[in-house]
Amino acid sequence: MSTLEYRPWADGDDLALLEIFGDPASPHAHQDRTMFRKDSDAPFSRALVATDQGIAVAAGVVFASTLHPQRLWLYVEVAREHRRTGVATELVARLRALVPAGQSTELKARYTVTAGTDAAAAAGFCASLGMQQIQVARDVVVEPGGLALPFFDDDGLTLEDIGTGSVELTRLVIEFYNSIHEWDPAHMTLGSAQKMLLDDATGAQGVIVFRDKPKARGGKILSFAVSYTPARADAPADVLLGWNPELGQDDSAEPIRGMLAMLAHQFPVKLEVDGSMVVLSSLIDVLVAAKHATVTATTYIVATA
Repeated sequence: MSTLEYRPWADGDDLALLEIFGDPASPHAHQDRTMFRKDSDAPFSRALVATDQGIAVAAGVVFASTLHPQRLWLYVEVAREHRRTGVATELVARLRALVPAGQSTELKARYTVTAGTDAAAAAGFCASLGMQQIQVARDVVVEPGGLALPFFDDDGLTLEDIGTGSVELTRLVIEFYNSIHEWDPAHMTLGSAQKMLLDDATGAQGVIVFRDKPKARGGKILSFAVSYTPARADAPADVLLGWNPELGQDDSAEPIRGMLAMLAHQFPVKLEVDGSMVVLSSLIDVLVAAKHATVTATTYIVATA
């Protein structure tokens, strides 16, 4: 490692490192690579590149999230031939030294396991930094036919299309998101909810909701589903399934089950299911066991505190 030099991120490093790293191992890794950027103070972000005789061979970044301010996100990637040499650990040490006084130096990171991949090296590296698992998220494809459709009633359970700009929906999305992120406290606002989950730029195409009775009669939303444009035309619809966090687990079970039954009635759908989504996660376990659903990737979120 004595021949390596370290410098801030520069224009053109993304293309140079793409040649070295190759294609990202997972969609999450693709997203994390977009965090490599020039230094910023608003929001805070620092990225370093390790070079060997002038050739970029590794990069690391720490950055702050206004939505989850408790910890800094960390992402490090190293060219295959330079792994297990200490370069990643050195990058993290140097990045931590760049964090200004008063800013948290606690870190969080993630790594993804898909069919045919081995994340043992990533898990070991995170453990060496003192990181422990705080959440597990699964990408799941649910196939048609595994769930019976719900029963609707003129005076009871009602299905409704609703606009992505609805203030009622946005407020519920905030309450839902905050309720399932107690493991990484979120400060979601009306603006951030729209920007991150409901804006046209996110690919949000439409929303359906279940109400306990028609809206005209004061019905409240029990569960909701936001559909997004899939990455490929032949891919399953990508859906965010949520529910009213005022409901207890027993009361939320049927609105969740019924909404998933509607979503996957004719075509497969793709969901991301966190372990904190207890009722939905348990339902997915049942569907996987019955071969009506398939886990395509598992992402482990780890943190130093």
